[in-house]
Amino acid sequence: MSDPTLVRPLRDAAAVEPLGDGRYAVQLSQYFTVVGRPNGGYLQCVMANAALAAAVAEGSPHLHATAVTTNYVGAPTIGAATVKVDVRRIGRGASFAHVELYENDQLMTESLVTLGTLHEDPTTRYHDATPPVVPALEECVASNGGDDINIMKSADLRLDPATAAWWHGESVERAEVRGWIRLNDGASEWDAWSVLFATDALPPATFPIGSSGWVPTLQLTSYVRAIPQSVWLRVRQWCVVVEEGLVDERCELFDDRDRLVASSSQLAMVRFPHAD
Repeated sequence: MSDPTLVRPLRDAAAVEPLGDGRYAVQLSQYFTVVGRPNGGYLQCVMANAALAAAVAEGSPHLHATAVTTNYVGAPTIGAATVKVDVRRIGRGASFAHVELYENDQLMTESLVTLGTLHEDPTTRYHDATPPVVPALEECVASNGGDDINIMKSADLRLDPATAAWWHGESVERAEVRGWIRLNDGASEWDAWSVLFATDALPPATFPIGSSGWVPTLQLTSYVRAIPQSVWLRVRQWCVVVEEGLVDERCELFDDRDRLVASSSQLAMVRFPHAD
């Protein structure tokens, strides 16, 4: 039997198996790790999967996780974990679930998940999100993330050279990265579920201003606003405030309709070399 931790397709790597009483088993895959630990966006996919499964089992009509707020209480490892779901409410317009992920009976991650149903071609009454200006794909810099950034083995990332000078050890004044991203897991393209992974798949926006590689997420909130309609998504990630060893970061993703498909906000710890 193949090792389940070596599963590469996101849909399989984030799959949950029912154990009864609102509990689910998951095998956390090494393909979705950063420096050996499961990526935050990948864990959002796991938590959303469990919430959807549990809510549907209780009669929910909703098809999508439209908002996920996750606290990263601990740092899970690769391998077996258990997910527990408490469905808080089944409603007509939305349903709600509280989800916890445990390893060896220790709480590692907890999420509040809002469920709803998105439509392929919705009627938009108001839209004030501006897509980032990003050079053409062939003008951007491809990244494999390095040997310890395994999430880049399942996603293609092309960064705007203007926001990638840190690759060459150069710092700039603006804490921002822009580029293109596509899911490249060998089995699927972006949809309303997998785009949760994309909301936390870029390098931290503190890198351009000289931070170290240590930027662990404390809390991540992701909103899914539309079903992606393109293979490549344009993405912008930027810092709002960096102080007291913490960074407040934002991310927005747009498809080729110039429509905002997902956004996220996160609070993370951050370090800078030679800081006072």
